[in-house]
Amino acid sequence: MHAFPRTPDPDATFEEHEDFKAILRAGSEQFEIETVAEIHTAGPTFALYSASIGSRDPQAPALGFFGGIHGLERIGTQLILHYMRGLLFRLAWDTLLQQQLQRIRLVFMPIVNPGGMWAQTRANPSGVDLMRNAPQRADGQVPFLAGGQTLSPLLPWYCGRPGAAMETESAAVLKVVREQLACRPFSLALDCHSGYGFADSLWFPYAKTRRPMAHLPEMFALKTLLEQAMPHHDYRFEPQSRQYLLHGDLWDHAYDQAPDGNLFLPMTLELGSWLWIRKNPRQLFSRHGIFNPIKAHRIRRVLRRHADLLDFLARIAYAAPGWLPEAGRRAQLQQQAAAHWRPGRTP
Repeated sequence: MHAFPRTPDPDATFEEHEDFKAILRAGSEQFEIETVAEIHTAGPTFALYSASIGSRDPQAPALGFFGGIHGLERIGTQLILHYMRGLLFRLAWDTLLQQQLQRIRLVFMPIVNPGGMWAQTRANPSGVDLMRNAPQRADGQVPFLAGGQTLSPLLPWYCGRPGAAMETESAAVLKVVREQLACRPFSLALDCHSGYGFADSLWFPYAKTRRPMAHLPEMFALKTLLEQAMPHHDYRFEPQSRQYLLHGDLWDHAYDQAPDGNLFLPMTLELGSWLWIRKNPRQLFSRHGIFNPIKAHRIRRVLRRHADLLDFLARIAYAAPGWLPEAGRRAQLQQQAAAHWRPGRTP
């Protein structure tokens, strides 16, 4: 059991961190809470929490929600906290949800980079971009700086010192994935971000290469189910490599490290921040506003809109392996996926 301070020093915390702790206090009997690491900053030290709920069967499907890997992208964290809060209230009366959680495991890590979120920086307190901190390198040309650089932490998109151990936060994510998700026969992960662009995107491995991942048929089946269940969604669902290559992508590394025979499907939700800037151009003059909606009604709209996606993924986890393609069907889906996501084609 964890004890959380109730009257924090406002200079030693931030709103999302306190919201997360409030949810954990309220759900202390439902959530299994783990302190995965401690994150030290120039000011406070933050505990890095994960919270899990649902089936304890190690063979049960699992779904992980991650957010706050980039400290400036607070809306992803807010989306996960919104979903957790609703989940907790529904548990009191929603018998269908109760049945669902008897067969699946949900894992939450909504604030991966508390030091960056506290300091209002994209990187962690060491100046490392955690999404570029894994050891692998892209097999093609990456965008200058933005694809990951090892020149200096004073420049953006710093991967970390070559050969150095991964950052505490990155290692903590991989630990949670290894011990709570990828160790199971089937698991999913959704990492919530925001970034430049007018479109919301769902990206999946690889970012390091344009070669397809081994489980492209399963991703295409998942895409098809999403379109059937949410026919009016606006997500661009594609391998990240269709946009650009990247050094050190955390989810590429997590996917590659999954045990043979297990199926782990990680995705990144990229909320298009230009949508909010177009409606409120003054946000361009705010570092916070470049990556997040500012006005309260737009924040509420984002939370409402994307909560359906999180619920859909929970149902997908529950329904596995019923929708997963078998051998003959996989070959057919492989051909369809390769044609759909072929270079130069716009999905």
